[in-house]
Amino acid sequence: MAPTPSAGLGLKPEHFPEALAAPADGLWFEVHPENYMVDGGPRLAWLEAIRARHPLSLHGVALSLAAATPPDRAHVARLARLVRRFEPALVSEHLAWSTWRGRYHPDLLPFPRSAEALTRIVDNVCQVQDALRRTLALENPAHYLRVDGHAFDEIDFLREIARRSGCSLLLDVNNVHVGARNLGYSAEAYVDAFPGEHVAEIHVAGHTADPQHGDALLIDSHDAPVAREVWALCERVVARIGPRPVLLERDGNVPPFRELQAERALATGILRRPFEAAA
Repeated sequence: MAPTPSAGLGLKPEHFPEALAAPADGLWFEVHPENYMVDGGPRLAWLEAIRARHPLSLHGVALSLAAATPPDRAHVARLARLVRRFEPALVSEHLAWSTWRGRYHPDLLPFPRSAEALTRIVDNVCQVQDALRRTLALENPAHYLRVDGHAFDEIDFLREIARRSGCSLLLDVNNVHVGARNLGYSAEAYVDAFPGEHVAEIHVAGHTADPQHGDALLIDSHDAPVAREVWALCERVVARIGPRPVLLERDGNVPPFRELQAERALATGILRRPFEAAA
């Protein structure tokens, strides 16, 4: 990524020609590595072409770091090969689990933040970092219901994982907004307490109200423009900890590339504000 933190976009196949032709003005792209864990073919050729012009970030969804078993060795090996090939600026994953007894589930699932879970996750993060020979950034989860059995506050839990494993953190402020609305806590207090010294990247995204429950249950859907409240949280974090790379996520109802670029400009403006204030 650029020496001065800049804003990036999730890379979509339908945007390949425009992404390839886009000026290299600090623009970077994020992809899910699971979509590129192949031995060859057009997907890798496409990513090679993009990587020649723009930095990449790999954002995983399948390491299942909070599972009761270690990450799948074959999966980690494929991820390591991808990292060596494309040399991404950042590699990140979710604080969640998605595997049980050898079966994958299509969700990022919650868990009780216990001392046992802390030890297990730190071990899993360390195993992955050793295999990648890279630091991993761990993303805070979105929340939809209360889970019993927590021994740690979420921020303290994330801080302790970072301290013990040496990993960094990815602060998704849309996840914060969604969780705060669904569970009834303060999003502003959450981002104010988040350990800024560990934040390597910030995510912003859109969300939607649940079809049945309405605004009483927000869904981290990534299929709408970023809400005003989420931009406000992003600006609040940057004002406190300084600029970090910001990723605009859009995975559904994907608009034309020019519309994503216009929305990305809002993130760019937030990142420039601390420098303008100091001038």
